[in-house]
Amino acid sequence: MDFSYSPRTQELQARVARFMDEHIYPSEDLYWQEIAANTAAGKRWTPLQLIEELKLKARAQGLWNLFLPESEYGAGLTNQEYAPLAEIMGRTPWASEVFNCSAPDTGNMETIVRYGTAEQKTRWLEPLLDAKIRSAFAMTEPDVASSDATNITARIERDGEDYVLNGRKWWTSGAGDPRCAVYIFMGKTDPDAPRHSQQSMILVPADAPGVKILRPLMVFGYDDAPHGHMEVLFENVRVPASNMLLGEGRGFEIAQGRLGPGRIHHCMRLIGLAERSLELMCRRATSRVAFGKPLSAQTVTQERIAEARCMIDQARLLTLKAAWMMDVAGNKTAKAEIAMIKVVAPSMACKVIDWAMQVHGGGGMCEDFPLANFYTMARTLRFADGPDEVHRNAIAKMEIGKLS
Repeated sequence: MDFSYSPRTQELQARVARFMDEHIYPSEDLYWQEIAANTAAGKRWTPLQLIEELKLKARAQGLWNLFLPESEYGAGLTNQEYAPLAEIMGRTPWASEVFNCSAPDTGNMETIVRYGTAEQKTRWLEPLLDAKIRSAFAMTEPDVASSDATNITARIERDGEDYVLNGRKWWTSGAGDPRCAVYIFMGKTDPDAPRHSQQSMILVPADAPGVKILRPLMVFGYDDAPHGHMEVLFENVRVPASNMLLGEGRGFEIAQGRLGPGRIHHCMRLIGLAERSLELMCRRATSRVAFGKPLSAQTVTQERIAEARCMIDQARLLTLKAAWMMDVAGNKTAKAEIAMIKVVAPSMACKVIDWAMQVHGGGGMCEDFPLANFYTMARTLRFADGPDEVHRNAIAKMEIGKLS
């Protein structure tokens, strides 16, 4: 098992890091300023011009669609090769969009690459790859425990040459963006089929009659405009049968293929966020004096810095192992590691960011530093793709199963 980065990866790491230094970090204040200006002008959900301009620069430098694995569409990087790039992008929460490597578009593009027809790829994938449109993933529902996807009640019913969709979804990330042109919708096509063959996924144009955005959901006080996490009503939405992905009853199969790479991306971005927070903690600790000596000389601060370093490196190594296993043996073989990183990385990031906030005192909770925003993202990702409890249960069952 060799986790050394290939020459190609090292070269891309240097290029992405240089782009971050030259364009992303200097623009962080401008990002919030533009959001404030749009809000004041009543244009809260307007795409940010700053990001659109940075996209042009990233694309011109060939730093575009790096997330796609072996494919005629993307950079052709393996999961292990892309992972360290995701970590660098993750140091600023919005940076991945600049490289066209942000969720949920990445997962949706991977889904269409793997399971879409030629027609679906032409209509939806190619504009997504060009960042001409954006997308959303509609699975979670407010009225059921959606951590168990078999509970989903939304319906997809055949009617002649069409399917008719009905259901209410929430936490549909990306649906607030006016460029969102397509949803991947998960619902039941056959409630009487075996438990994991009831669900299907289908492509739904965002402007289809019957699709109604009800409200944006706040995340610890943030509405994440212009991206947004929306509650969406699908009421008698009619789409062509040709919009079905892979076939009826294969929703879980698609979900498993989609989630593996997405979890690598999430976890590595969180590791980048934790690294950035540790750096901020160290800088603050060396510049502040309390009780007669620098915070960096306080034993509790030293212990937390040391523990943070251990936790970050452990999470990174486990995530790289999962990526390596996916590349050499497939998602199914790596299912335990994929579940473990989903537990380890968000919890680690929450702990490290919390310690960094503590060192910053009152400043850690306000907009003068990015840590409060970092924390909301890390804490939210303990729910995304399934809560900790679901993954711990899966890990425990696999561990117990080794005895039989």
